[in-house]
Amino acid sequence: MREIGAQRAVIEGSNGNGNGDQFNGAVGPPQGLIERLKDYGQEDAFALWDELSSDERDLLVKDIENVDLSRIDRIIRCSLQSHGLPAAAIEPVPESSVSTVEDRKVEDRERWWKMGMKAISEGKLAVLLLSGGQGTRLGSSDPKGCFNIGLPSGKSLFQLQAEKILRVQRLAALSQNEVHAGSADVVPIHWYIMTSPFTDDATRKFFESHKYFGLESDQVTFFQQGTIPCVSKDGRFIMETPCRVAKAPDGNGGLYSALKYSRLLDDMTMRGVKYLDCYGVDNALVRVADPTFLGYFIDKGVATAAKVVRKAYPQEKVGVFVRRGKGGPLAVVEYSELDSSLASAINQETGRLRFCWSNVCLHMFTVDFLNQVANGLEKDSIFHLAEKKIPSIHGYTMGYKLEQFIFDAFPYAPSMTLFEVLREEEFAPVKNANGSNYDTPDSARLLCLRLHTRWVVAAGGFLTHSVPLYSTGVEVSPLCSYAGENLEAICRGRTFHAPCEISY
Repeated sequence: MREIGAQRAVIEGSNGNGNGDQFNGAVGPPQGLIERLKDYGQEDAFALWDELSSDERDLLVKDIENVDLSRIDRIIRCSLQSHGLPAAAIEPVPESSVSTVEDRKVEDRERWWKMGMKAISEGKLAVLLLSGGQGTRLGSSDPKGCFNIGLPSGKSLFQLQAEKILRVQRLAALSQNEVHAGSADVVPIHWYIMTSPFTDDATRKFFESHKYFGLESDQVTFFQQGTIPCVSKDGRFIMETPCRVAKAPDGNGGLYSALKYSRLLDDMTMRGVKYLDCYGVDNALVRVADPTFLGYFIDKGVATAAKVVRKAYPQEKVGVFVRRGKGGPLAVVEYSELDSSLASAINQETGRLRFCWSNVCLHMFTVDFLNQVANGLEKDSIFHLAEKKIPSIHGYTMGYKLEQFIFDAFPYAPSMTLFEVLREEEFAPVKNANGSNYDTPDSARLLCLRLHTRWVVAAGGFLTHSVPLYSTGVEVSPLCSYAGENLEAICRGRTFHAPCEISY
């Protein structure tokens, strides 16, 4: 970094010929690379060069050469300079920016469903899964999507989501058959899956071993989010080992640069995709490729939209949507940034919390907007600084991981709207191991079983059970029903013994 204080010259000289090819009588680092590191104040990366073996030196050189030094320098400088600066005051989200469940008319829902189905049948929707995380807090080193939350079927999160895509594809084809009185072909919904260096190989192998859960292999595209060096508080690279810079994933907001640099935005355009449904892997109730949400999004003609749930209680540890500055754009603030008095404030007109709309990582974007925001975020280069213990050659040391969040794009949006959904229907997070107080596989499983049980009962089915019903229920395969539809023919008059899976 150019603006970091006094630089300690690790490579003071050479063998006398000025080319830096020798170091104390031994082969020195590449002179050009040393000069580039000096330009950015990062020459300490070669501090232990003289103690490395030939192979270790090769590893170090390759590691540094794989870092885009000018880009990383810009990110570090911009992020450190903006860190701690006061942000614009926040206001509640205007009521006009939210479609609430209570104000939604049946005819609107039906119209949005049909609009969404039409767009899906025309190949205009793709879905993007954020799947860079491991199940560490769940007691597993596997990708989170591999996790089985204990449903009667034993299906993983990946499989549940894949089967929802299969179901929506079929529903879209059937809807067009009704409209055109013909036999419409199933149009595949392309599934982009963002992994990380820690989950990429295992994710690909999991899909291959399960034959893509019934999807065509060519309708699934894997790509990796980036990593970024971890830095000390003065912006210098932290060395994890003498021959490797400590790095960490660049956050789920790394999506935007990853799409840009992998040219996947061009790929979407080539496929005729206009809209992208984006969601996190650790939600067992996610409605992947939701036709109603898509139809609402198209109807409003906005650049981006987000599903929201009402905050359960004032101190719930969730980020909430706000308006940043008077008349400013919608944005998300983390729970730790919200003063307790604001978190508890009540809107006297609605009786709701003033800041009540929780961000649950369910988003819709136009592809045009994704192109714009990828360039805007890259230009501004401001990342969040998370102070963490970083593994280093000196043991664990305090430093910064730099990351962007997916909601960092929202202030760039020329237009945005929020779409309320019911927590018990669409939000079952799987974040913590069983035994924790919230967001566990057990709690997610029960939310799924209870919702599906309500569907079955509403469709005329009956349940028997050998354990208390509040702790069990029935599972409805996504291949049978996406959101409770199509169950009367299967369930009416039938009795199911819980726990079980209802499938064809």
